[in-house]
Order: sequence, then C-alpha cells, then structure tokens
Amino acid sequence: MNKIKVLIVDDSALVRSILSKGLAKDPEIEVIGTAADVYIARDIIVNKNPDVITLDVEMPRMDGVEFLKKLMPQYPVPVVMVSAMTGPKASITIEALESGAIDYVLKPSSSFGNKLHEMIDELIIKLKVAAKADVSGWKNKNYNSSTVKTKQKILHGGTDKIIAIGASTGGTVALRKIIEQFPANMPGTIIVQHMPGGFTKMFAEKLDTVSKVSVKEAETGDRIIRGTVLVAPGGDTHLKVVRTGGQYRVQCFKDEKVNGHRPSVGVLFDSVAKQVGTNAVGVILTGMGRDGAFGLKNMRDAGAKTIAQDEKTSVVFGMPMEAWKCGGAQELVPLQNITDRLISILEDMK
Repeated sequence: MNKIKVLIVDDSALVRSILSKGLAKDPEIEVIGTAADVYIARDIIVNKNPDVITLDVEMPRMDGVEFLKKLMPQYPVPVVMVSAMTGPKASITIEALESGAIDYVLKPSSSFGNKLHEMIDELIIKLKVAAKADVSGWKNKNYNSSTVKTKQKILHGGTDKIIAIGASTGGTVALRKIIEQFPANMPGTIIVQHMPGGFTKMFAEKLDTVSKVSVKEAETGDRIIRGTVLVAPGGDTHLKVVRTGGQYRVQCFKDEKVNGHRPSVGVLFDSVAKQVGTNAVGVILTGMGRDGAFGLKNMRDAGAKTIAQDEKTSVVFGMPMEAWKCGGAQELVPLQNITDRLISILEDMK
C-alpha cells in the first residue's frame, strides 16, 4: 500500500518538527516536506504532489485562508487546517472550511503540553480521511458555480413539517449551499454538524447572514417553526426534538458520545422518528463514518421522507453511503439539487 504523502505548512519550526515526528510514527503516512510559508509550500506542491497538506492559519507573507482561496481553484488538494484559531477567532476556521479545507485540528491552547498525543492522533485520523476526499470540484471554482432557482412559495397549508439534517466532514460547505437557497417560509429545520464547542455558534451566525431564513445555535426550549434553522451546539451535549402539546421544541442534554460523536446525528434522527414521524423529512450529507445512518432508517420506518447526498458531490461518501446501504435513504441526490428536491417533497406531503 502506498503511503499517504503529507506536506506540513507552518511558520513555527517547533510545530513543524513536532508534527513531522508525530506523523512519522504512523506506518501509513510519509511526511514529504515542510514549509515555513505558502510560497515554499507552493513549490513543494508542484514538485512533490502531496496527497494531503496540513496548513496553519496565521503565517507571514500570506495567511493560510488566503492561500487556500488561491490554491484550490488552480491545484485542488485535500487540506487539513492545524491552527490555534478558536474562541472569538473561530470564524477564520469556518472561512477556511468554506474556502476548501476538508477539516481542522486545534492546537492545544497552552503550548502543547499533555494534549499533544491526543492532537497527533486526531490529526492522523483526519489526514487519512482527507486523503480519500474528492476535492476536484474546487477546480476553477466549479463547486460553487452552479446555482439552483428555488421556488418562492411552498406549503400553503400547515406548518407542522420539520426537516432534520445531519452532516460531518465537508458539511459546512454543503449546508451553506443548501440553506442559502431556502425560501423564507421553509419549514423549521434542525441541523447536527459535527463540530466542537464554540464553532457551531459562529457557523450559525455565518449561515444567518447569507440566508433568507433565520439561523441560530439551538438552545433548550427553542421552538421549531417555519422560517427558522436551529444548529445543534457543538461540544458536550446532544440535541433531540420533543413535542409539547402541538409544538415541537429542542432539548440539549449531556450524555455519552453516540457513534463516536456529541452531538450525534443519530440522536437527532431517532428523536424525530419518535416525535414527528410522517411530518418529517430527513437529510444526511457528506461525512465520515455511519453516524445517523440507522437513525435515518428509523425515520423512514416511522413514515418520514428521507434523502442522502450522492457520492459525486460528497467530499466523503461515508455517512450517505451507510444510510443508503441500510435502507435509511430513499434516494441519492446531488448537492446542488437537494434544496429543490426538499421543496418538491414538502409540497407533495399531505
């Protein structure tokens, strides 16, 4: 088996050394070079053709996000951001994901300390996923070039329909493409996107600025209503839908990880299957693993309509594939058609 060729880009010599030594311990990874800035990185990319790049955000001469915006349309290659950008600066990491990065790993906040081993392990996993990702759609910015004209009037009748969406690797871009096409009167929507705490609030705020619907990070008690999208908070809680009288609301609660994640798409989908049943539509998007696959099957068994993103437009065709294989997804739909398909499904629901 060929090793995964990795290029490390970071202005800190210490970080380059730490990452090189840490990644070298994995027999499936080969560090083919390191670069102190993006100009050195550019030459290595052309000459050595890495499978994956680790990229810092803050660097001299040109920052990592600006480099991504120039790199991906010309020479698309999977990138994992390795940065200390967190808290108030989380928006920069979100921008990196929207500019073509596959995923990100946070540097431990105080030096590296005892969390170094955990960070290296996480990075190795994400590099292996990124190496299999399809980023060819970024060539000449084709990934974002197609637009879909959505219908402006939908569901003249009741307001009790709910859309539940789950996503992981590659999901931030996919969700933006879907949500920004939502008409203002779209049924209430709940999203679980695998993210750590602090990032989901920033992600929701970014979505809100580009959408006709209102988007916010969910809080316990929030009502699921037409024209509103609720994003499950990342970190240490799951999110489920509960019914109180004739109203659907969300509840955030602490519990163990499910399918390796918290929040878990499976937890959301299971609750929608039990509480909403035939009035729901489930969507599973790009992502590694199988979180949400059987939850989507439970939704379908409860009478909900279900779809999954197709392989061609998925960055990682893991979660959608598992949902399709287990019978959870009724159909596979290209990303650029998902909003339009949702509207058609909702119009047909009685």
